Amino acid sequence: MTLTLNQALLLVLVLCGVAAVAVFIVLALQLKKTAAEAEKTLVEYRELAKNLQILDQTIKDKLEILSQTLEAARKTARDVSRTTFWLSARAFRPAVKWWPLLTPVLRYVWRKWKQRKEDRNV
Repeated sequence: MTLTLNQALLLVLVLCGVAAVAVFIVLALQLKKTAAEAEKTLVEYRELAKNLQILDQTIKDKLEILSQTLEAARKTARDVSRTTFWLSARAFRPAVKWWPLLTPVLRYVWRKWKQRKEDRNV
């Protein structure tokens, strides 16, 4: 049995249509799987974004505490600097002329105090 040209073309068109439908079905199934994976990934990304926001807030809180601590340390350093400057300018420099007289007296007092401490322990 021989096929006519119209029948051969119809057969080719039917085969192409079946192949196109098969490819479309495979593509649709793959697209459905991809959409399900994308949905899972989106849920994970939302959780990660929420965790990232919590982490960001925690870091901001810690930075606020750190800035307060640094400010307190800066004030303390400034106060220590002022105190040492005052001591060096007002107390130690004027007292330098008295150190040669005061040192032997302090040594004598220290030795006597140490000696009394040793006598009490024995």
